[in-house]
Amino acid sequence: MVKKDYYKILGVSKTADEREIKKAYKRLAMKYHPDRNQNEGAETLFKESKEAYEVLVDSRKRAAYDQYGHAAFEQGQMSGGTSADFSDIFGDVFGDIFGGGRRQRTARASDLRYNMELSLEESVRGITKEIRIQVLGVCDVCHGTSAKPGSSPTTCPTCHGQGQVQMRQGFFSVQQACPYCHGRGQIINDPCNKCQGQGRIGKAKTLSVKIPAGVDTGDRIRLAGEGEAGEHGSLSGDLYVQVQIKPHSIFEREGNNLYCEVPITFAMAALGGEIEVPTLNGRVKLKIPAETQSAKLFRMRGKGIKSVRGGSQGDLLCRVVVETPVKLNDKQKHLLKELEVSFCGPLGDNNSPRSKRFLDGVKNFFDELTR
Repeated sequence: MVKKDYYKILGVSKTADEREIKKAYKRLAMKYHPDRNQNEGAETLFKESKEAYEVLVDSRKRAAYDQYGHAAFEQGQMSGGTSADFSDIFGDVFGDIFGGGRRQRTARASDLRYNMELSLEESVRGITKEIRIQVLGVCDVCHGTSAKPGSSPTTCPTCHGQGQVQMRQGFFSVQQACPYCHGRGQIINDPCNKCQGQGRIGKAKTLSVKIPAGVDTGDRIRLAGEGEAGEHGSLSGDLYVQVQIKPHSIFEREGNNLYCEVPITFAMAALGGEIEVPTLNGRVKLKIPAETQSAKLFRMRGKGIKSVRGGSQGDLLCRVVVETPVKLNDKQKHLLKELEVSFCGPLGDNNSPRSKRFLDGVKNFFDELTR
């Protein structure tokens, strides 16, 4: 039978490094393995790729193959060499698919979330706040070892401290959590009385949380390792502080911009003037031009918020609302009636152009209906 070029079988160049060879073999093994591919010829292709991998991944065999080709492995020239065991190859290349690696994997503890309400002022300027939370913390008697003081955990006799055992199924060698120690690699013969061998207990703790300037609703602040303590000394989880901004009596935030409504009198809207408006840094003057209509927006650049993520400062947008006067005395009512009469004169249409356009539109609408 004609021997194929091992480099061509794996689809790599003759200068390929170990990582490239392993990656190429993994791709082919997943494609042609008999348990994954039942097509005729798939098993042959799988065996060819395995043979090529075993030679090229071994530096000594690869050097001999590069010099002598397939003849290097005939008539025992390579006797005494180490043949790559399929279970080793399988575990190395497929570990992440079938239970992963030989080393014990320690489960990380749960993350926690704390909802924090802030005022707009606190979120804009930043603040440090203390919070008190209930968590599963490290046991203060056994200090997370789960064993009674004076005793120590012993190495699991089944997995020899690896936390995993190897099960052979035909060609496959599958690793799974040790059923005796449940993946911990250790046995607690004399568990701690306070935590019942869990290595953690419920407790309250106080934390100081620094809130950066510019945070907004929905932002999260991560406190690494401040979540629940892990079982049997494993890694602790994180604490996430979820920010919620309370409604403000004056401002409404939208992104980095602030909005506020500013009431003005009828006289100021008609004649113009100046009014004081609030900003985050104090009061400023806003000039109202004559003939300003209700709901007009005035933009005050740079008077908004600077986001925690950086970028330019937002703006303050003031929406003026013309306020209708209330609780009029007789003199005020008389003056307003005189003003109303003056608007009904020959020049009245010039005083209220929007009203005229509206009334003209209504008239045209009804004229169309009667045609």
